[in-house]
Amino acid sequence: MDPLSIEGAFLFTPRVHSDHRGSFHEVFRAGEFSEATGHSLTTAQTNFSVSARGVLRGVHVAEVPPGQAKYITCVHGAILEVVVDLRTGSPGFGRWEAVRLDDENRRCLYLAEGLGRAFMALTDDAKMLYMCSEPYAPGREHAVDPLDPELGIRWPEDIEPILSAKDAAAPSLAAVQESGVLPGYKDCLEYYARTGSPA
Repeated sequence: MDPLSIEGAFLFTPRVHSDHRGSFHEVFRAGEFSEATGHSLTTAQTNFSVSARGVLRGVHVAEVPPGQAKYITCVHGAILEVVVDLRTGSPGFGRWEAVRLDDENRRCLYLAEGLGRAFMALTDDAKMLYMCSEPYAPGREHAVDPLDPELGIRWPEDIEPILSAKDAAAPSLAAVQESGVLPGYKDCLEYYARTGSPA
């Protein structure tokens, strides 16, 4: 696994075995994951989503503790996955990085607790599978406007974004930060130390 520029985010590119029958690859191996990240991922919930081209979901983040670490892959089609550092007090607060996940590169992305995520479907029928360290808790999840010009995420210009009513109404990063609901960097570091998460 290779660390991204956002602390606590890692990209895994599997070795794909192909022949005349098709292909096979390992999506997740606990030992190698722990060795690379210093974290043992406990899966409390696994999600599967299907999105039409242009669907834009996020930016979402869960309060820490316990937060919600995620291990994500695109099993059909293609998506642009974006990780955002939403840990207040972090040296990288407000920074983002985008990675293409698709059914050809088979890459997987890991996000530690406290990191926000959003994605745009680049193809119709984009199918994603992701493991979560904690169950979804709507009262502890918060959204940031993925089109916030101050955040400045560069989405594909040739695709019209399709947002849910909730994501379309999400406040700016500055407004969410001012509300005090974002995870604190210090709290995240303490949580990582207790649970063995990366950082």
